[in-house]
Amino acid sequence: MSELLAKEREVVVPGQVLANGIDYIPGNGTYRHDDKVLANRLGILSVEGKVLKTMPLAGRYMPKKDDVIIGRVDDILMSGWRLEINSPYSAVLPLKDASFDFIAKGADLTKYFKLDDYVVVKITQVTSQNLVDVTAKGQGLRKLRGGRVIKVNPQKVPRIIGKKGSMVSMLKRATDCKVIVGQNGFVWIEGSPEMEVIIVRAIRKIETESHYSGLTESLKGFLEKETGKKIEDDAPENNDQKVN
Repeated sequence: MSELLAKEREVVVPGQVLANGIDYIPGNGTYRHDDKVLANRLGILSVEGKVLKTMPLAGRYMPKKDDVIIGRVDDILMSGWRLEINSPYSAVLPLKDASFDFIAKGADLTKYFKLDDYVVVKITQVTSQNLVDVTAKGQGLRKLRGGRVIKVNPQKVPRIIGKKGSMVSMLKRATDCKVIVGQNGFVWIEGSPEMEVIIVRAIRKIETESHYSGLTESLKGFLEKETGKKIEDDAPENNDQKVN
C-alpha cells in the first residue's frame, strides 16, 4: 500500500523517506530506492498528483532560454556587453541584440550601456557549454534607470511573483512603486525611498516565510500596517507581472 510520509511544502532533508509504495513517482530533487521515494537535497516538498519534487532552499540561478532576467554590466567587449546574472555563468548581450538602432563597429558602447548599469533582458540561447546569449530587444526589455536592485534567492522568485503575478501586484498597489522581478533573483524597485524600504522588507518576509501557508494574508497585513493603506483584492485579469 502506497503512503505519503511528508506533507506538501514541508522542509525535507537529503535521505528523508517521502513516500512508500510504487504509486508515487520521483521528480526533480527526489529518487527511488526499492519501493520508497527519498529526497536527495534540502528543500521544500512539492506534491503534484503522484509526482514528488523538492525545491531547493538555496542555490544560484541556472539560465534557461526565454527567461526574463536582470543583468549588471560588468565588462564591455568589442562585440557587446558581458552581464553578471547571479549565476555561475555570465551572459553576453551582442551588439545586434542591444538596440533597434544600428550600432556601428568601433562605436562608443558606453553610450548604450555603461559598467554597473542594470538591464532587463531575455535569454535567447544557452549552449551545451553554458554560454548564455541575451537580447534587450522586446517589450519591456530595457536599461533600468533610478531605483534600487536587490538580490534574492532565485528559488524564491515564484513565491515573490505569486500565482498569476498576485504577490508582486500586491506590492505595487500597496506602495505605488514599480517592481520587476528577474527570474535570476535580481529585483528592481523604483518609487519613494520610504516605500522602497517597505518593499525590500516585504520581499525578505516572503523569502523567510515562503514555505508557510497563509503567506498572502500575512503579507497583506504587513503591507497594510506599514503603509497605513487598505489593500483591496486585485482583479484576476490584472495580476500578471508586467515589466514596467
